[in-house]
Amino acid sequence: MNTLTTHPCSGVVARVFAEADDSDARLEERRHAIPPSEHARLMTTTEGYQSLYDGLKDFHLAVSRETATLLYMLARSSGARTIVEFGTSFGVSTLHLAAALRDNGGGQLIATELEPTKVAQARANLVVAGLDDLVGIRTGDALETLARDLPQIIDLVLLDGAKGLYPKVLSLLEPRLRPGALVVADNADWSPEYLAYVRSPTGGYVSVPFAGDVELSMKL
Repeated sequence: MNTLTTHPCSGVVARVFAEADDSDARLEERRHAIPPSEHARLMTTTEGYQSLYDGLKDFHLAVSRETATLLYMLARSSGARTIVEFGTSFGVSTLHLAAALRDNGGGQLIATELEPTKVAQARANLVVAGLDDLVGIRTGDALETLARDLPQIIDLVLLDGAKGLYPKVLSLLEPRLRPGALVVADNADWSPEYLAYVRSPTGGYVSVPFAGDVELSMKL
């Protein structure tokens, strides 16, 4: 038994995944209407991402079930107590990370999300799941919200916002990553600059692709 598989968290997780499935189906229809070159430009852009994600405010953009489970496992097995999440959306990944903190005996999850309506729904989901006491969600651009008031030591990071911002967000957090800290980057193939950095022999990380769409890195 763990927090993820027991009431009330288990019911909230099942519901948000069902909602995310419906959202993904609608988003896939939209993607088919966009030329592949334009889709690639939007995914990798470092400018105008605010308007892009404003247009996606009704979509969950959630991690997969496998990635969510991986996040829980990594946070539990590493004994994480301080976690930072870039890109909360409706809170699928947040629920899994917060559940791990609960099962680790407590801790702090600092999350950030650009869209205020998503923040409100994510907070509501955390309240129903009984995990809201572990999570503080900062509303706004992560380059601003994560530029201040961070814990002295960070154990685990999830990058799942605008892909082109991964290098800049990591640079904000990097000075506080403890040796052995884990960084999980979802859809990291859309951020070649990020991949080049964490995979570089001189970058200070050990890094491997995982499950086709995730880059898992460990700070040396």
